[in-house]
Amino acid sequence: MDLRPSRLRGLLRTPRRALAAGAAVVVLAGAGTWTAVASDGKAPVHRSDRVMSMDGVRIDTSYFTPGDTGSTGGRHPAVLLAHGFGGSKQDVRGQAEDLARDGYAVLTWSARGFGRSTGRIGLNDPKGEVADVSKLIDWLARQPQVQLDKPGDPRVGVAGASYGGAISLLAAGYDHRVDAIAPAITYWNLADALFPDGVFKKLWAGIFVNSGGGCAKFEPQLCRMYERVAESGRPDAQARELLEARSPSAVAGRIKVPTLLVQGQTDSLFPLGQADAAAKAIRAAGAPVDVDWIAGGHDGGDMEASRVQARVRSWFDRYLKNDKGTDTGPAFRVSRGGGVDSTSGAAVLRGASADAYPGLESGRHPLRLRGTEQSFANPAGASPPAVSALPGLGGSGGLAQLSSLGVGVSLDFPGQYAQFESAPLTSGLRITGSPTVTVHVRATSDDAVLFAKVYDVPAGGGTPQLPAQLVTPVRVEGAKAGKDVTITLPAVDHQVEQGHRLRLVLASTDLGYASPVNPATYTVSLQSDLKVPTAPGVSTAAAPLPSWVWWLPVAGAVIALALLVTGRRRTTAVAPDPALAEVPLQITDLSKRYARSADRYAVQELSFRVEKGQVLGLLGPNGAGKTTTLRMLMGLITPDAGEIRVFGHAIRPGAPVLSRVGAFVEGSGFLPHLSGRENLELYWRATGRPPEDAHPEEALEIAGLGDALARAVRTYSQGMRQRLAIAQAMLGLPDLLILDEPTNGLDPPQIREMREVLIRYAAAGRTVIVSSHLLAEVEQSCTHLVVMDRGRLVQAGPVAEIVGSGDTLLVGLAAGIADPLVEKVAALPGVESAVRTDGGLLVRLSGTGSAQLLVDLVRLEVPVSSLGPHRRLEDAFLTLIGGSA
Repeated sequence: MDLRPSRLRGLLRTPRRALAAGAAVVVLAGAGTWTAVASDGKAPVHRSDRVMSMDGVRIDTSYFTPGDTGSTGGRHPAVLLAHGFGGSKQDVRGQAEDLARDGYAVLTWSARGFGRSTGRIGLNDPKGEVADVSKLIDWLARQPQVQLDKPGDPRVGVAGASYGGAISLLAAGYDHRVDAIAPAITYWNLADALFPDGVFKKLWAGIFVNSGGGCAKFEPQLCRMYERVAESGRPDAQARELLEARSPSAVAGRIKVPTLLVQGQTDSLFPLGQADAAAKAIRAAGAPVDVDWIAGGHDGGDMEASRVQARVRSWFDRYLKNDKGTDTGPAFRVSRGGGVDSTSGAAVLRGASADAYPGLESGRHPLRLRGTEQSFANPAGASPPAVSALPGLGGSGGLAQLSSLGVGVSLDFPGQYAQFESAPLTSGLRITGSPTVTVHVRATSDDAVLFAKVYDVPAGGGTPQLPAQLVTPVRVEGAKAGKDVTITLPAVDHQVEQGHRLRLVLASTDLGYASPVNPATYTVSLQSDLKVPTAPGVSTAAAPLPSWVWWLPVAGAVIALALLVTGRRRTTAVAPDPALAEVPLQITDLSKRYARSADRYAVQELSFRVEKGQVLGLLGPNGAGKTTTLRMLMGLITPDAGEIRVFGHAIRPGAPVLSRVGAFVEGSGFLPHLSGRENLELYWRATGRPPEDAHPEEALEIAGLGDALARAVRTYSQGMRQRLAIAQAMLGLPDLLILDEPTNGLDPPQIREMREVLIRYAAAGRTVIVSSHLLAEVEQSCTHLVVMDRGRLVQAGPVAEIVGSGDTLLVGLAAGIADPLVEKVAALPGVESAVRTDGGLLVRLSGTGSAQLLVDLVRLEVPVSSLGPHRRLEDAFLTLIGGSA
């Protein structure tokens, strides 16, 4: 797991030890080896790679200088550029080259335990990583390209992000030679970041250890501390002291240099409160501080790499080059969403700024919440946990894009939280900072842990949004006696629209944190209004008019003229087909190639149609293309050719008509401690659709679970769980229901019940598609079949037609016959076999017709009452696919 937010390139990486030390740095390898770096016509940069020995630890470094700097050339300010946790000096190479082209001598290095550097990870130990930085400054002071303030004192700045941001702050606190710093998305107090209010941030802590290569890669005392806290689930005083000693907060009064603090809004690891504490402390020490809240963070989102790096260069131009004419930007800036670019789909950001940093408490607006005293459970084992942020997944494109749009994934389990809600807002409200609220907490245990969050609830019952996916843990000691607790909620910048409501949720669990494992009951009540900071001094810049405002009228006239001349028409989307408006499914010439293959098809030229009221069985051996077809049908993947129409509408990812489709795939899970009804309600809320559209009673009546809906799912049989899963797929009564292996794991009586469920659902004029390997069950429950093999359609039609097209006949008997007569029938010319069956005599032909067989049976005086085709679906299936199943 990598802690580095990848898109900030160089800025978001981290280094380690630095304390002013008398021992000289020993260059072990690479000294004097210079390499010209130039690309895309940019000015050349010289780079020299060295491995330096510091107290027996090998530190791998790279030194970048402007290409016009020779042995007798001018001197330049220096920048130490640090990488993030889990990275190396290679991560910041691009930024180092850019700074060198801008006239800086830049030194990068791999921190202890990372890249090619040796040593153990000390989490910025003052005697380790921080001391290393001071020795690097010693080395810079001896380089002829570096500007000096006095002998041994180079003009130097330090920048980095996350782990590297912390070393920037620590270097300024431990080494007076540092002249300016630009830390990003980092911590001020590591103990507060990982143990907020005494609650262990277990997932992020585990990611730290994993990203470092395992516990053995850390200093022994850090490893022992982590294992102790991870096992107990609760940080102790010794653990706090160990992390606080490695935190910038330990040298707060000694950081007196100009500081640009860049902090992420989507960051559950180092939230905005960490930068707020740093800004207050550094400003109190008398240094200038600017604060910039970017859209991204460790949880993903837009890291604004180019803008941030440009601002860092301006910061160093002002305070290292002493260029007083440089615009370093506003004292406070925050990136805000400005909608979505209609051409690229990317989030558009707009900056808001203020002449002074407002902090997290300015312009408090009281908001009354409604709700009586409420009790809820802390479940045994603290499971299942609620979900707020998803630590460690910030690098994935989907989450990052959602995060930049202010959208995410959150989940609270019924019975495990209390909620209090405001009235609909009469006007919009911008939250900038940390809301606060006071509540009274009482518990059946002495120790209680709550997780507080504020949702933005849209008008009309839309899906509530948890701004930046952030939550505040609160440990309440002595909770048995009851006590008032003032909660400071996560700092955010979020616009709440008119008509929306704010919902305060106090939950007993959260996925990212350790909480008490013993079952308990918590009771909470409100003691104050919700006080919302609005930062009235912050104003959003007007969005500039895009260029198309000016050129679109002219271009439109030109295009209109071209269309008149050529008669061409522009098609923007596939229009619905009115002729298919009442047809649940029409697939035409559908094809999908295998990935990285030009001529191998998972599905090829597949066509079939499904009508209302049909129960269609989709059959085929493994690899036939059934799953690929279903995935295309549900809009999960896009076909390479052909089309799928549902009720006349072409299917594409996110097509609105998919709201008329319900699906159940094998393995649907439920929360065992909740009842069947509560599981269904939770699922429907997660879809974001209005409650009145769920029609749960109709779905449950069809599923036939009765009183069992009130019982915990853990008491359900496998058949009941399957029926509950089907009911979940039926919520909203979709017109087209897709079921993958719905009878898996069921015994014969349960399979019969499931068959009845499907038949009842289709009886109302809806359509069901079933993919199953139980051919006998498909034969009894389906009205129609589609048989596939090797991606192609083999046969489609009514079950009776496909099954009855074989060479086996059922001879109905008016009376029983003796075995010798059966043997005579089997010996008839053109008869391959004749065996008794419950319905009479099953005769397989091998050359004669049914008319001749009837003549022969009458001649043998067989008491025939009926004669007709008979073949099991299994027989038909194997015949159609050539026995390859």
